[in-house]
Amino acid sequence: MTGPATLRPAAIEVADVVVRYGEVLALDGVSLSVEPGRVTGLIGMNGSGKSTLFKAIMGMLRPERGKVLIDGADPALARRRGVVGYVPQSEDVDWAFPVSVRDVVMMGRYGRQGPTRRARPADHAAVAEALDRVELTAYADRQIGQLSGGQRKRAFVARGIAQDAGVLLLDEPFAGVDKRSEATIVRLLKELAADGRTVLVSTHDLHALPQLADEAVLLLHRILFHGDVSEALRPENLARAFGLDVLDEGASA
Repeated sequence: MTGPATLRPAAIEVADVVVRYGEVLALDGVSLSVEPGRVTGLIGMNGSGKSTLFKAIMGMLRPERGKVLIDGADPALARRRGVVGYVPQSEDVDWAFPVSVRDVVMMGRYGRQGPTRRARPADHAAVAEALDRVELTAYADRQIGQLSGGQRKRAFVARGIAQDAGVLLLDEPFAGVDKRSEATIVRLLKELAADGRTVLVSTHDLHALPQLADEAVLLLHRILFHGDVSEALRPENLARAFGLDVLDEGASA
């Protein structure tokens, strides 16, 4: 495995993590360090363990073996502190739930509002700024399910911005989105990384990877490669992650 030189303490530290679903080995001794101030692309085919790795990082499942730290803390504690923001896959969200776009973004402020979850002026200001950054101000009062696929993803990115999360995880944010939304999300993620946040993105869009990510991780139940994007996209590395057919598809998956 190839890895980049560590310049700063890792914001995400995954050490020898093993996860099984019954007899299925989803993650096999995964170790990964992700630095702050960078966008890291997590690449792998369906069933490679990307979503499982995200759940382990979020503290939503307990590994059979190994350890995960977020800014040096247990993931569940980091999540309660609002350190971690998450943009889920579309199929993981109930789009019929009666909440507005503004409500979804305000959820990012819950950790700062105490048990009453009463929004203060600072919360409203953070939500308004986040909506403006993702270009959804005009849609703030619409029910979330009424938005297009790209707009929905931008709403969840806005939630992470309003939350002021230091670590942002995005699970397939470009699936089913229009080109405008894709460009907006890429721009925002680069801006967030430039502000010192840690961004980990799982994606199948290999063509967009050079514009999006500072580094790439190839995953197939274990880490096959971690390093420069151009090196990750070499045919021999993609063949290890996706199979030989990727060489005949122009490295698209």
